[in-house]
Amino acid sequence: MLSKLVRAIERLVFGHRAAVLIALAAITAVMAFFGARLQMTAGFGKQLPLGHEYTDTFVKYKDVLFGANRLIVVVHARQGDIWRPETLRRLNDVTQALLYLPGVDRRTVTSLWTPNTRVMQVTEEGYEARDVIGGDVTPEKLDAGTVARIRDNVIQGGYVGSLVASDFSGAMVTADLLDADPRTREATDYIALGPKIERELRARFEDADIEIRIIGFAKQISDIAEGAKGVLLFFALAFVLTALAVYWYCRSWAFTAATLLCSLVSLVWQFGTLQLFGYGLDPLAVLVPFLVFAIGVSHGVQQINYISREVSAGRPVSDAARASFGGLLVPGTMALVTAFVGFATLLLIPIPMIRELAITASLGVAYKIVTNLVMLPVVVSYVRLGPGYAGRMQAMRERREASIAALARVADPQVARWLVIGGAALFALAVWQSRDRHIGYVQPGAPELRDSARYNRDAVGIAEKFSVGLDVLTVVSETPPEGCYDWRKMAYLDELAWELANTPGVIGTAALPGLVKLGAAGFSEGNPKWGDMPRDARAMASLIGLVGEGSGLYDPRCTVLPINAYLSDHKAETIKRAVGVVKAYRAGEALDGVTVRLASGNAGVQAATNEVLEATELPMMLYVYGTIVVLVFLTYRDWRAVVACCLPLTLATFVGYWFMKALDIGLTVATLPVMVLAVGIGVDYAFYIYNRLQLYLAEGIAIVPAFRRALSETGIATVFTALTLSVGVATWVFSPLKFQADMGLLLAFMFMLNMVMAITLLPALAVFIDTLIPRRGPVHRPFMAH
Repeated sequence: MLSKLVRAIERLVFGHRAAVLIALAAITAVMAFFGARLQMTAGFGKQLPLGHEYTDTFVKYKDVLFGANRLIVVVHARQGDIWRPETLRRLNDVTQALLYLPGVDRRTVTSLWTPNTRVMQVTEEGYEARDVIGGDVTPEKLDAGTVARIRDNVIQGGYVGSLVASDFSGAMVTADLLDADPRTREATDYIALGPKIERELRARFEDADIEIRIIGFAKQISDIAEGAKGVLLFFALAFVLTALAVYWYCRSWAFTAATLLCSLVSLVWQFGTLQLFGYGLDPLAVLVPFLVFAIGVSHGVQQINYISREVSAGRPVSDAARASFGGLLVPGTMALVTAFVGFATLLLIPIPMIRELAITASLGVAYKIVTNLVMLPVVVSYVRLGPGYAGRMQAMRERREASIAALARVADPQVARWLVIGGAALFALAVWQSRDRHIGYVQPGAPELRDSARYNRDAVGIAEKFSVGLDVLTVVSETPPEGCYDWRKMAYLDELAWELANTPGVIGTAALPGLVKLGAAGFSEGNPKWGDMPRDARAMASLIGLVGEGSGLYDPRCTVLPINAYLSDHKAETIKRAVGVVKAYRAGEALDGVTVRLASGNAGVQAATNEVLEATELPMMLYVYGTIVVLVFLTYRDWRAVVACCLPLTLATFVGYWFMKALDIGLTVATLPVMVLAVGIGVDYAFYIYNRLQLYLAEGIAIVPAFRRALSETGIATVFTALTLSVGVATWVFSPLKFQADMGLLLAFMFMLNMVMAITLLPALAVFIDTLIPRRGPVHRPFMAH
């Protein structure tokens, strides 16, 4: 039935070649028009996992709690300290500039110059509260005496290490960013905001005496987008290398141009469709188009390999292209459907950015069925070759087959047995070594950027000078109205804050109970032994009133009491440890009237992302492999084919995890699609090789000569494709983006590993199973039009 369908499609397509190409060209022109308008887009909200407890907490209290999407600017004195009039004037200028930047929530701007920075001091007459820099102080009237008073206020107010560097070399200005303009409801354009931050802050205020250090999501994502522009250069280099390699393989510029052109057409369609659907291209998904292009090259080389083999046998190019169409439509479609399902399973991850990436990649792979399996053979059918081409290619094929003939020994039963044993041992080792693999970020700073990038240098510089961590995990405690006046509830929260403060990786905590105890000690001349919370609600209320709502540690109705845990970094291990302490505490020390919720702050958002990736990775891979199992079984009607095709892929996946762990590459929103792609490329190799092997087995040929013929016909193309793609992506190691360099190494490794598995372990498994359990009936012939 399927063979009849393939032949009917073949007659339709090749019977109307010109009409088909005109229609495809028209579609390409329309898509190019829309694709040219595609822009990079990024948003903080796209990073938030939907429906997760931590994200729900963040969204519910985002107008009460701040810090998840924070911009931090540090005015750093290159020499000496900040206690000079000109440096404090510069700090005021930066504060004012940040206050009026688009996208800034002005309520949250905090620096020594803002009125929410207060000093509370115990004197003989009681408590004295004042601004760090009083309203009567102007930048123009700063003198040595005023600067000295400001310095004393900073020390007395406890701002050393938080708003002022521990060695007084810098002062910090912080602000939260809005994800959308509250008036127009337009989303904040972070990619455009980044250069504006650079112009309005660093370019204006940095000079030989003052350094401006800037970190935060907006700056990070814009720096990644800026680096992504350089990615085009590496894509161009990989494209040129691929073109030269394809020409070396087929010795025809016409075949080379057709292969690359059809692979690019699907990208044009992909970009055009994204624009029509209202999507953009996220900077963290900038590698996806090349990955889709790589899949197209893989299928294109198999088409050219089939066509050149038919031409070498004396058939006209048009007939060879038609034979290639019929011979590769089914295995090619199977491989692409598997890759499509692989990328589509990313939709299981409830993170908008990953779902957008899944749509982007799935569209590209789906279009490959048309551009590489239909369009390419039709285009090639119009190619006219010189009279000596068939002879040259035949001689070249014979030389290549001779060079690869030794590999056919893997189908020898004795060799196959040892290969299977070696594969089993490697599989056990890979599973063992890949356990506890990294989920989330492994290194401090922005892992997408190199250590030498300005952003990461700023992050390291700020972390070294300020004792309060830049990564904040906010735990929210919900209580009934005026719950903060209840001593039992406050003691409960104080104990949780103490547990967090004594967790490795937590620099310190900030919570209302701690400040209440500090205030109580203040009423007793600062004696720490009186630093306890009063049992009386009215006494508790008076102490809480000293803290002030501006602290962000309670809301007006006293129903939301956050605990801010300042982490040393945002490594997955650090975040997981702190979250684990909170989970254990609320599970073992529950108190009526208090609901402990995780989590806000930038570390809380990252914790949600890490947990979602960890929870969905296994189901996602099971869906991918389940699809492969079903497609292989339906096509070849043989459980042996399922084992032979799937086990090498599984081994390659676990070795890939081991490779990621060894290189300290965590499983993140940027790396996850690469592992899915690796399975897709491996499926390409496996399907094309096994399809020919099954064909010759169905003709009654013994498995060793059958594999030798399959290897000579598709194995060379498989090895060539893996080498070509590996060399192309290996050039990424020189990229300014670290995550692109890491993905280049990972992809090169996975391309080569899947190729080795396909030409060694796949046939060895087929032989080993046939030897162990001999076949009792005829081998099912795969679907072929010719």
